[in-house]
This record gives sequence, C-alpha cells and structure tokens, in this order.
Amino acid sequence: MLQKVQIIGAGLAGSEAAYQLLKRGFYVKMVEMRPKKSSPAHTTDLFGELVCSNSLRSDDAETNAVGLMHREMRLCDSLIMKCADQNAVPAGGALAVNRQEFSRQITDTLKSFPNFELVVQEADFPKETTIPTIIATGPLTSDKMAAQLQEVTHTDSLHFFDAIAPIVYTDSIDMGKAWYQSRYDKGDGTDYLNCPLSKQEYNDFIDALLSGEKVHFHDWEKNTPYFEGCLPIEVMAERGRQTLLFGPMKPVGLSNPFEDGRRPFAVVQLRKENKQGTLMNLVGFQTKLTYGAQKEIFRMIPALRTAEFARFGGIHRNTFVCGPKVLGSKLELKDYPLIRLAGQLTGCEGYIESASVGLMAGLFTALPNLTIPPAETALGAMLRHITVEAEADIFQPMNINFGLFPPVQDINEKGKKIKGPDRKRLYTERADSALKQWIIDNKINEL
Repeated sequence: MLQKVQIIGAGLAGSEAAYQLLKRGFYVKMVEMRPKKSSPAHTTDLFGELVCSNSLRSDDAETNAVGLMHREMRLCDSLIMKCADQNAVPAGGALAVNRQEFSRQITDTLKSFPNFELVVQEADFPKETTIPTIIATGPLTSDKMAAQLQEVTHTDSLHFFDAIAPIVYTDSIDMGKAWYQSRYDKGDGTDYLNCPLSKQEYNDFIDALLSGEKVHFHDWEKNTPYFEGCLPIEVMAERGRQTLLFGPMKPVGLSNPFEDGRRPFAVVQLRKENKQGTLMNLVGFQTKLTYGAQKEIFRMIPALRTAEFARFGGIHRNTFVCGPKVLGSKLELKDYPLIRLAGQLTGCEGYIESASVGLMAGLFTALPNLTIPPAETALGAMLRHITVEAEADIFQPMNINFGLFPPVQDINEKGKKIKGPDRKRLYTERADSALKQWIIDNKINEL
C-alpha cells in the first residue's frame, strides 16, 4: 500500500509539494476549497493560479538571488519551474508566464498521476491527523483555517494588512553620516543605527512623503484594517507635520557625534533584521508608497543616499505564522510534528519563494533523512530565515535576497572590496557548488 500524505491548498506551494511526493510514489490527497468556495482574489479552479502579476521576477542566476533560486529549483526538478519555462512569454530578463496555460499545465500534470486524489472542500486544521500533512493555504487562507491556526499557534492575529518597513543592505549605508546608539544609551549601544536629518531635510522629507505615489488596494483588500500600532508612515504624516517627530523619527535620548553631541532635529533608526547583521530594517517605516517612490524618498535621508534595498516596504492582506517561534527546522509545527506548513503561510514572500518552500516541504516529507539545504544556497537561506535565523519579535515576510546568505569573502588580492555584479557572482558561484553537492549527498534526483 502506498504511503498517504495529505496536502491542504493547491496553490504554488501545495502543487510543488504534491509533485515531489507523487513522483516518489506517495499517495497524495489534495484538499482544495475552490471552486466550491473561492477566495476574494481567485477566479478559476486551476492549481497554482497566479492572482497578481504573471512574473516570477528575474531569471538571472549569475547576479540575482531570485534567479539563483530559479536555478536551484530547476536542479531539484521543480514542477513550477518546468511549467513556467514551458509557458514563458517575452519579459526581458524576467521569467513571466501565460498564466492560464501555466496553471492548466500544473493542474493537468498532478491529475495525471494515478496516485493523486482531489477533494474539493474547505478544510479544518487537522489536529488529529495520523498521516503526514502539509498545509499550504497561502496569504488568502480562509477565515476558518486562519482562526484555527491562530488558536494552535497561540498567536494574537494571523489575518491583517501587513504594513512592512523597507530593509537595506548594511554595507550600503553611509557610516560617515550615521552612528550606533540606543535611546538614552540603554542596552549595549549597538542595537540601533541612527540616521539624522536637519529641520530642512525633515520638512523636505515630509513633503515628499505626502506627495509620493501610493499603492492602490484591490477591491478585496479594502475592508481589511490596519493595526493602529503599525500605521504606514505616510498615514502618520497626514495627521500633522510634527507627528513623526513624536513617533518613529523622534530624536529624544540621542546625541549626534557629528554635531558635537547635540540632539538631532529628527532621526531615522535602523535595526538589525537578521542575526548576521547584514540587513537593517527602517524602524517604524512601514509604507504604502510605490517601490519607485520609496527608493527616491528614502534616499533623501542623508545616510541612505546610496542605500541598496533588499526589500521595499508594502501593504497587503496576508496570513502567516511567526516561523521562528512555531516551526521546526524542517517546516514542521513544533506542537504538531506530523504537520508541516509551506508557502507564504510560513512567512516567505513571493511566488517563487512560496514554491521553493513547497518543494522543501515535499522533500522533507518524502525523505525523512534529508539534510537541510546548505545556508550558502537560496533554498537554505530562505528556509533558515523562516525557521531559525530571523528575529522572532519583528518577524515579517521576506523575499529571497543575498542579505539572507552568510557573507562572502569579498576582498580581492589588492585588499579592495569587491562590489556590484562581481560581488553578487561570488554568492551564486558558492551556492551552485553547495547545492549540487547537497543534491548528490542526499540523492535528491534518484527515484
């Protein structure tokens, strides 16, 4: 008798997990509520439906972390990448797809397996399950499942507008215009990096915030409330020009060493986003500005004039758990070891990241002795971020980026720092070697 696995959710992550199990001879019961019950954003009953853009972003595997993840998934025989490649449409250096044919091929491929069963119904959290289960219900998880996940993970809320602050690479900050200091010198003094603004710089910044282009919500997002304690920075600015001076840009308890220790007029504080300290979060700067506006406006902060962004801020309806608190290293729920989570429910962000976590959930379920992908790989870096590396208290969804990887040795033989594409290539070359060895060691492609 074939070993049975249950997968809840037929999005990118659930479909990828199902494929990895089906081709290894497992019997997969897929539970999907569509078309009996749809989400506010879906329009079809196809698996892997893309509800927003049709782009899986950059396909450059040499100097881009997303493209590297594409390559790693191809090396692991990913269904999502296979269908994307076969249904690609012209998009420059990006990988974009004919969304209808892409989803149809995913659906037809899974349904072609004799060991695949589809059950169309809204699922409950399977507390009493006796078979391995993967929950991959995505950012638009039904209210019922979200409430049940909230209960079993002891979480205050899982379903809300994420007001996410931008993240910059630490080594792109002008340290000649910023200094480390905790407010009132509490802590060890390295908790916060402070970026000061003069009165004129502050007022120019407020003007830009108020006039900057904002993202418009989808109709199905409009009734989801903000958290009052996590308002977009431009919404705070709309309440009065001085509001931010008493909020995230308040200067009290700080002294600017570049101005003889005087208190700055305003300050933007950055905080470590990961334990390696390679990424810094703009504290309190959650925003609904467009990406282009964010790059232009946040670079008005003197210390961030040359900042490179690992993640832009954003606002969208989302459902996710705090992975570092509730997930084990192989995506299993700590209190329910037979149940794994996958996709954006885990706190990854983006189509390809969601599919990659589905791939790993499927592999971990199929291959109990499988080791965790190396930290130097895109798969390993993403996995570690959502399970053990991120700071749990400020955990937010994240796209794959090189700031999640262990730092590379980026000093050349002349003692100079390697920058730009050459530096990024150091990451991808290291990752390529590490992933190929992991595939060999774990016999990933031996069926």
